[in-house]
Amino acid sequence: MCNVYGSLSNEELEALLELDDRLPWEPQPVMGPFAMGAYVGADMLPVLGQWGMIPPNSPERIPRAKPKGKQTKGARLSTNNARRERMATAFTFRRAWLSGRRCLIPARWYQEPYWGGGVHVAWRFSRADGEPWMLAGLYDTWTDPVTGEIVPNYTMVTQNCDGHPLLALMHKPEVDRAGAVLPAEQQDKRSVVPIERADWLTWLAGSSSEAAALIRVPEVELFRHGPADPSSDVRLPL
Repeated sequence: MCNVYGSLSNEELEALLELDDRLPWEPQPVMGPFAMGAYVGADMLPVLGQWGMIPPNSPERIPRAKPKGKQTKGARLSTNNARRERMATAFTFRRAWLSGRRCLIPARWYQEPYWGGGVHVAWRFSRADGEPWMLAGLYDTWTDPVTGEIVPNYTMVTQNCDGHPLLALMHKPEVDRAGAVLPAEQQDKRSVVPIERADWLTWLAGSSSEAAALIRVPEVELFRHGPADPSSDVRLPL
């Protein structure tokens, strides 16, 4: 899964999409869950939306689980990633997938926790060719029941990457009840889904089967990667 990524500047996004008009917003350089970022729909135009999908019946734009016991508010739900295995059935994501509301999420880099040495190290992934990522996503809109505001929102699709020589090193290994690390076949390491330029329109406007065929683990040669620069600003937006 991915909880941090670097957005493109307006100039970079305008050049990538060959836009003539200036974008009407200034991007946040570092994106965290529920921050406002850009996604690209089938018309190849960017939309500013919330990174974290909002369930259709949510009373507020930051979705929460139902309160338990004496809680006045439930825990915040994590909806910025959609597992490809459940995106057709999960309540939060199924409407978008079944309606063909697929998007591309432009990113300069994305970040994952590296556990290859047994401890958490922030690890950053960019493309070896210097181009930005276009990551597979889903989008929808939500209407605020109080104000009537329409809020675009989106999520990144994730896939299993067990066995990948690089991506399977990310994220803390899953353990059993006794604390022993589970064998490789019982892990469920996750990765985002890069979409190559030649496949952009297929992901956005193709059939569901054509789009699903593009959800595949990328070759290791696609990546430039390493520890995140400790001097860079990786603080998450509120």
